[in-house]
Amino acid sequence: MKIFRSLISVLAIIIGLYPIIYFVIDRRFGLLSTKSAALLENIGWNIGFYVHIIFGGIALLIGWIQFNPKIRAKYVRLHKIIGKLYLVSVGFSSIAGFYIAFYATGGIISTLGFMSLSVIWFYTSLNAYLKIRHAEVDQHKNWMIYSYAACFAAVTLRLWLPILTFIFSDFIIGYQIVAWLCWVPNLIVANLIISRFSEERI
Repeated sequence: MKIFRSLISVLAIIIGLYPIIYFVIDRRFGLLSTKSAALLENIGWNIGFYVHIIFGGIALLIGWIQFNPKIRAKYVRLHKIIGKLYLVSVGFSSIAGFYIAFYATGGIISTLGFMSLSVIWFYTSLNAYLKIRHAEVDQHKNWMIYSYAACFAAVTLRLWLPILTFIFSDFIIGYQIVAWLCWVPNLIVANLIISRFSEERI
């Protein structure tokens, strides 16, 4: 489990810092190279895009810290501060993500995939917050695992997309699949982790 957490943290840091690229080099690379010039100049879309990647990056960067048992036990106040920052970041990023999903490359299949992810990320995070407000610690942990599994879609998307593009020799098909593959398996893994923790508590 320690190796698993270490791998998660390394990948989260790398991808969490990824949005910086859009501020230091020409942003017409990768996924944005598939966007029309008109969309890239659209003020509403740009606001949604940057809100999504900035706050999503923050959530990814700090979320993994909350699962470190030593930090959680020794620095309770820090845990609460990071938790609040994470929830605020999720709120902004998920809502912005839902909006820009309307313009997702790959059409309705991709749009529905990313909209579903945005709703689930918001919903699981909200439940985590409500559970801790009622001092239901175990349920809070469970919902936070689901929340970060949804957040981690930013990582799994970038792992799966080049593989799918290679397999199908078509970026659009790969992107339509990854719009779902980047988060559904994550939630399945999260459920397995929660089930394991539940058995240990019994």
